Amino acid sequence: MDAGISAGDLAILTLALLIGGLATGFLAGLLGIGGGGVLVPVLYETFTALGVDEAVRMHMVLGTSFAVIAPTAYRSFRGHLAREAVETAVLRRLGPWVVAGVVLGIALVSTASSAALKWVWIVFASFLALKMALGREEWRLGDRLPEGPIVDGVAFAIGLVSTLMSIGGGMFLVTLLTLYGRPILSAVATSSGFGPLIAVPGMLGYVWAGWGVSGLPPLSLGYVNLLGAALIIPASLVAAPYGVRAAHLISKRKLELAFAAFLAAAVLRLLISLL
Repeated sequence: MDAGISAGDLAILTLALLIGGLATGFLAGLLGIGGGGVLVPVLYETFTALGVDEAVRMHMVLGTSFAVIAPTAYRSFRGHLAREAVETAVLRRLGPWVVAGVVLGIALVSTASSAALKWVWIVFASFLALKMALGREEWRLGDRLPEGPIVDGVAFAIGLVSTLMSIGGGMFLVTLLTLYGRPILSAVATSSGFGPLIAVPGMLGYVWAGWGVSGLPPLSLGYVNLLGAALIIPASLVAAPYGVRAAHLISKRKLELAFAAFLAAAVLRLLISLL
């Protein structure tokens, strides 16, 4: 990492991180997405500009993103819980399966290459962008979550993929819940409860996976950079309650389309980096 960054460049990077933090918190409350969909592209460009080693750059991006998501997701969940919009029975049923997927994801991170993690993000972010752009709230597979191993397996896969992407899992979980008859507001509120279940063990897992690895930037614990987290966390915590309020007041269609375009741009950027 280049320690000789100019004051002007540092100011620009600091501003970008603060803006990313505000967007992270707001989107976490509004869409129950945990913020990683915004943070990962922002942090990737930041660590690229700072000259973080390519071999660990994507790991640092994902680990630092989780460090931000953890408190933001918890605050978003508490906001929805205070409004009595969270279906706690769904959390109790699917939570253990999601956490099990997180554990497997952590094990894979410790051996995955930066390129492999980029491909995971490219594939599933493309799916999420298509869902945001084309999905409709009225699409249904049933009127309630079915019993049995299929939905449990989907919850396990969501935990796994979310760990490898450093997202709170909300975008996948909102899709699952709305497909089985949950109103969108209930689905967003309930999905916010899975954010801490993914982000907290995910953050600790990235610390463990990167412990003692060479080439990490200064002020890092494993794959978590404390400076980046310190700048983004306060901004995201400030913005999260406003997202919760907005979720109870406005239609989100235009924001979904804008976020789909943002994800598509991020996917293109990562594809170019692999060439």
